[in-house]
Formats: sequence, structure tokens, C-alpha cells
Amino acid sequence: MALFRRSTEGRAPLDGVDLVLADLDGVVYKGPDAIPYAVESLNAVAETLRVGYITNNASRTDASVAEHLTRLGLRVAPTDVVTSPQAAVRLLAQHVAAGSRILVVGGDGLVAEVEKGGFTVTRSADESPAAVIQGFSPDVGWAELAEASFALQGRTDDERPWIATNTDWTIPVARGIAPGNGTLVSAVHTAVGRLPLVAGKPERAIFDEAVARFHAQKPLFIGDRLDTDILGANRAGIASVLVLTGIDGGKQLLSADAESRPTFIVRDLRGLSEPYPEVKTAKNGAVSVRDATVAIDGNDVRILSEGTDELDLLRAACAAIWNSGRAIYGLEVPERLYS
Repeated sequence: MALFRRSTEGRAPLDGVDLVLADLDGVVYKGPDAIPYAVESLNAVAETLRVGYITNNASRTDASVAEHLTRLGLRVAPTDVVTSPQAAVRLLAQHVAAGSRILVVGGDGLVAEVEKGGFTVTRSADESPAAVIQGFSPDVGWAELAEASFALQGRTDDERPWIATNTDWTIPVARGIAPGNGTLVSAVHTAVGRLPLVAGKPERAIFDEAVARFHAQKPLFIGDRLDTDILGANRAGIASVLVLTGIDGGKQLLSADAESRPTFIVRDLRGLSEPYPEVKTAKNGAVSVRDATVAIDGNDVRILSEGTDELDLLRAACAAIWNSGRAIYGLEVPERLYS
């Protein structure tokens, strides 16, 4: 999906959209606290558009997520929240019989969805579970990972399915960046030598569920990670916004592969309703966004004009590098563009 299109000149990312889907960690909040401008921006969007929330975090229920968002000042009902456990349980139902016993590795949010799906929960491999379902919880430790390993050893995908809510390597919390569910899944993978089916981002199942739930025709998804949020939106054919308040920043954007490039880049969620600048490419290949200009000269990425807005400079650099078809490791990129 292209980052810049001439038809967006003067138009905001929200124009023509009938549903806004927002990731949570790194977009709406970090830990318990709201990210600056997120709440007021999303409340403003909700005055004219439907807003839904998608999260790969499997440690909480949709009701608890909605309660947290409400405390932050958003107007949210549980049905506005689409979780990776919900997508995982739907995937589970495609592979095992209704009412089966399922080994759950994760928190209350995952347990609640498994039970809501009509399955019986166990925490022990000794109870011969029909499948293993794994999601993030800060309380998951060695003992839980070992139970999953015991249940999966010597079993094929057909004999005992293993479903992961998501494989995010990291998760942003109040104190910084911490290991995510992907790290815990990797520990089990190392022990059993097989990979799980994945329900959450970047797989499209969670996006398809959200679009169907809200009956959307032209959704827009907001995320802070290229490898899960933006890749997943692109796979689902959804326009995307990368907001620079979470995990990924300039360095990751400049090196993003073709499948992980957002439609829009914004500094914070105020950018959703602001006119989005056009990218202009000169005959010599130089790329300008407003008064920022970047060109590629041989193996060098050159800043011809820094302009008055660092974000426009980053947008111009991304367009120049992405349009070149060159791999980032073959280019000399000024630290100024990503520092």
C-alpha cells in the first residue's frame, strides 16, 4: 500500500472513512495512562464516525478494556473492543469439537473468552486437552509454559492444535518496553519444535472480525507498530496510520519493507483530522513534502532541505527510499533522519 497519493492533498486521513479502528498499547495508552492528545482526538472522531478498538493483549476481557478506556475519558462499550482472544477462540472452534477441554496459557481475558466459546478450561497437560491456546499475561511463568510444552510434545497440528492469540515480541508498559506474547510463544516453540496458528495481528482474522462486526466499507486502522499493526492492516486491505507515540519510529519507517508501509504517518492522533501533505517528486528524483526535500545520490540519502517540520522531512525520506526500490542496508542514511 502506498504511503502517499496525490488525491490526499489537502485531505485529512479521516476523509471518506466510515470506521476508525485503533490499537491500544502505544496508541491510546502506555500502561495505565493515556497518551497525550489520544483521548480528546478519538472522542472528536466518535462524534461523527464509529470507533472500534483492536488489541492483541490477551490478558484482559473486552469489558475490562472498555472500563479502562472509559476511565481515561473515552466513550466505549465492551462491544466496541475486539480482542485477540476473541479471534483466537473463533479460530479454535474451526479446529476442535464444541465443548472440548482446552489447555489455556494466559490470563483472565483469555480464560473468559474460551469459556464463552463453550469450551472447558484446564491448566494441566495431564488432563489430555484437545488443544492449547496461548495468550499474554504478566503472570505467565515457567510452569505455565512447561505445561504447554508437555501437552504439545509429540503431537502434530492435527492431533493437538496450538493457537496463539498473537506473536508480538514486545509490549509497551509504563516503565518502558517489555517482552510480549511472541517471546513466550518462542519459548514453547523452542521446546516442542513447532509453530502455532496465530489469530491476532499481523494475521487478518482479527481485522476481518472487526470489519464484519461494525459493518464497515472504508475502515481506517491506527497502530504504532509496523510488524503487527501496519502489516496486518495491509494484509486485510485496510488503509492505515502509523502514529509515532509507541514502538516504531523513524528508523523502522525508513527501513520498512513493502508489506509494512503505512498509508499515513502522524505525530499524534491530532493528525487524523489535519490536512495531509502531498508528496512531490522532481524530474531529478528529489522528493519534497511541503518545504522538506530528500534525494538519493548514488548510495547516499541526501537532505536537500530540512524544512520547518521534522515529520515532513521523515515523510519525504520514507518516500524517497521506498520509491527507489533499494534496500536500506545499501544506502547511507543521515542519522538526522531517524534520531
